[in-house]
Amino acid sequence: MTRPFLFAAGVVLLVALFGAGYLCAFLWTPYQGHPSVTEIEIRKGDSFAAITRELSGKGVISQWRPLVLWAQLRGVDKRVHPGLYRFEGTVSPASVLARLVDGGSVHYRVTIPEGLTVRQIADLLERRGRVSAAEFVAAAKDPALLESLGGDSVEGYLFPATYKLPAVTTEEQIVGTMLATFERRFTAELEARGRAIGMTRHQVVTLASIIEKEGGPHDEWSTVSAVFHNRLKRGMRLQSDPTVIYGLANFNGNLTRRDLRTPGPYNTYRISGLPPGPIANPGLAAINAALFPAAVDYLYFVSKNDGSHHFSATLREHNKAVDRYQRNGRARSRKVASP
Repeated sequence: MTRPFLFAAGVVLLVALFGAGYLCAFLWTPYQGHPSVTEIEIRKGDSFAAITRELSGKGVISQWRPLVLWAQLRGVDKRVHPGLYRFEGTVSPASVLARLVDGGSVHYRVTIPEGLTVRQIADLLERRGRVSAAEFVAAAKDPALLESLGGDSVEGYLFPATYKLPAVTTEEQIVGTMLATFERRFTAELEARGRAIGMTRHQVVTLASIIEKEGGPHDEWSTVSAVFHNRLKRGMRLQSDPTVIYGLANFNGNLTRRDLRTPGPYNTYRISGLPPGPIANPGLAAINAALFPAAVDYLYFVSKNDGSHHFSATLREHNKAVDRYQRNGRARSRKVASP
């Protein structure tokens, strides 16, 4: 080898070693330039170069090109997860890259209570500032989604629970997450129990939603369930106020006799059997109550105005209970009445 060639090779080696040393120092040295809290939102389709430029511009890292080079060398520049990322204090570029690739984005917790309708869930999420209520309802009514589910509504199947959701998410993703949770929670054992008592899953969820909306202490729910099961077996109308309310376009809080007489698919004072679908999204307690009714012969119940109910097996007993607890019209009877 000639001396010039050796010299050139030595220069290249020194440059490579210097570059490698600089890159290592850059990657694993926390940047001291901006120790405050910084957030960056990454959307699907954002290029890694654009992401790193924003990180550099906000002071999370000192330079963006070395991080792009390192990500390309590792083959992870296209594996960044969308989301909202929060960086607090000084962080090294290597740890920033690891979080972006691992999907360590900011999440938030939201609790969806039992018994809310799709519209009420949408309003709750909008109040949390996470979604548009109108777009959530639209996502829940997406024809392709409903076709895949084999139904005409997701009402009843958005499972109430506490969810940990990405700060950057879509209405469609939230709907999908809640539907997937329902599928996990409505187990094969529950499905089998439904078949054993002659009910489809849709019928179980529909009855569970009515039980949920009738309210009262949870330890009464199996008895409330028994009342409805007994009436269904005898061909008696369910005559449940919450089903009527669900079918009203603009319920003002006052259920009238005219409302009870107005025909409609959810008016169980006028139709026989269950309404066409759930009237809310029930929790597991209501689903279990629908599947495991108490072994009682009650056909009626009336509110005692203390949050609980009085149950009766005969119309005569029921009328006495109505007179006792609802005398002088102090409160509207939340009851199952005679057919």
